[in-house]
Amino acid sequence: MATIRCDIVSAEAEIFHGEATLVVATGEEGELGIAPRHAPLITRLKPGKVIVTQPNGEVLDFAISGGILEVQPQVVTVLADTAVRAQDIDEAAVKSAIEEAKRALAHKDPKMSAEEAQAQLAMSLAQLSALERLRKNLKH
Repeated sequence: MATIRCDIVSAEAEIFHGEATLVVATGEEGELGIAPRHAPLITRLKPGKVIVTQPNGEVLDFAISGGILEVQPQVVTVLADTAVRAQDIDEAAVKSAIEEAKRALAHKDPKMSAEEAQAQLAMSLAQLSALERLRKNLKH
């Protein structure tokens, strides 16, 4: 089975390093599926998901705040400001962050700019979506 190395790196740490048979990410123009022998590519990623299918069939789900995806002949690299594995997401903290961002947008909170609130809201919604996908997959 053909594989490609996948590295997911955030500003804080390396989140994932391993082999994959497929990497799916949310690009600015839509979903991207990267398989082994994919053509070289660099594109921006929106806040959303990165899903890595490993050679053993295990699917890993990550939520990212946006970033850059680079595809080279032997490696796919995701460079994200923040990235988190779905199983590491704290649902209560995410819901609290969503409410805080919504309040900041509605009331023009001086402690948080509209851009910061929108970025926080987008990342929080991506994390909540990752949790929902994880729960759905666990039921099957």
